[in-house]
Amino acid sequence: MGLANAQRTEPHSGAMGSGLQVKVARTHSDARMPTMGSRHAAGWDLYALEDTEVPFRKSVKLRTGLHVAIPVGYEGQVRARSSLGSKGLILPHSIGTIDADYRGELFVLMTWIGEGESYTVKAGERIAQLLISPIPDVAFTEVSFEELGETERGEGGFGSTGRF
Repeated sequence: MGLANAQRTEPHSGAMGSGLQVKVARTHSDARMPTMGSRHAAGWDLYALEDTEVPFRKSVKLRTGLHVAIPVGYEGQVRARSSLGSKGLILPHSIGTIDADYRGELFVLMTWIGEGESYTVKAGERIAQLLISPIPDVAFTEVSFEELGETERGEGGFGSTGRF
């Protein structure tokens, strides 16, 4: 059976891991569980719970009706779907983060910048992707500027590559 168009909902167990379990609670009968569009998709599709109008250049929180328990040591990354972005429906903050200790409803913040005065997201429409990513154990150590070391790039920032 080909999985190219399947809506996979079982745990992802790719070559890199052993199938991380993320607990999901649907708190509304119409909420849809996250699904994967293909066997090797990186993200899980999130769905709009209800019809919602997104006015031009306004940000609106779209409901999913889902609550999740991201495992400690991981984060949930809510990312835009390219098909909606190409129409003009974008995430104004680029990537949203779901922390391991958050238990509220998952919302997807969307802004309409496309043609027309608004865009109506329909109930059941795929609105974003959820990726689960490990968080490394990090400690910041204060040092002098000289101790940072030199690089070929140095202090080159915005526009330093000559592309802007």
